[in-house]
Amino acid sequence: MRTPPARADAGPMAGSVRMTRTTPERPVDIEAMFPELAEYRRTTTRLHPRPGSPGRHESSVAGPFLWPADEPWPMCEAVHEKGHGVRDDEPIPLLAAAQLFTRDVPDLTGPEGCDLLQVFWCPFEVHGPERAMDVVLKWRRSQDVGDALTDNPEPVVVGRAECVPNTCVLDPEQVVEYEWPELLSEDVQERIDAWEEELMDAAAEEDAYELTYTHDLSIAPGWKVGGFATWGLTGPARIDCACGAPMRPLLTVSDREWDLG
Repeated sequence: MRTPPARADAGPMAGSVRMTRTTPERPVDIEAMFPELAEYRRTTTRLHPRPGSPGRHESSVAGPFLWPADEPWPMCEAVHEKGHGVRDDEPIPLLAAAQLFTRDVPDLTGPEGCDLLQVFWCPFEVHGPERAMDVVLKWRRSQDVGDALTDNPEPVVVGRAECVPNTCVLDPEQVVEYEWPELLSEDVQERIDAWEEELMDAAAEEDAYELTYTHDLSIAPGWKVGGFATWGLTGPARIDCACGAPMRPLLTVSDREWDLG
């Protein structure tokens, strides 16, 4: 779902310094045009991260975690190149990437009794045969945390600056998404393709904006919880749990709030 720069809307935060971010309405009611899309509808919660100074009792990106002072901080113990000053086999603290309270994020549901998800990763993209990032998820009951850690431990070196998220406050917003086009039924795909061709011809004649299902009407960009996955790079692939059940997206992390359009 391609969206222009967010607007500041009056609402619960009106009158304060910080205004909430919201997603503009879709330019067309795509479900009214293609009623079958109701079967491919799902909600997602856009996080709308922006630079700020969150507290440890707030949902945030790279903010201070509500972490027990007496609980060991997750470490990356994998042997991989770590750069100057640190041996390749020396453990390093994982980065605090995000912490999300279920009270803030409608699409976040965890194990029974848990209300806080904390996400860590190693700032080196060289783990395992796929050379992927090492990500650790921690669910907890926030009310069980007594004395909290004052500062998040941090590694002294990182693989790339892009692996270190900026500290951000969040403006969670629940929106509706529709499945990636290649995962729609063949009939719906063909009808959407025909509709887009008509729009393309009209846009060319009027030198107007070219509306597309993929970029404007389907999946939201940016950081989000739940919803659907985008498959523009690899094409759709089935991702199953070790038990054999298909898995759904939990947290999508992006390097931009809006797509390239």
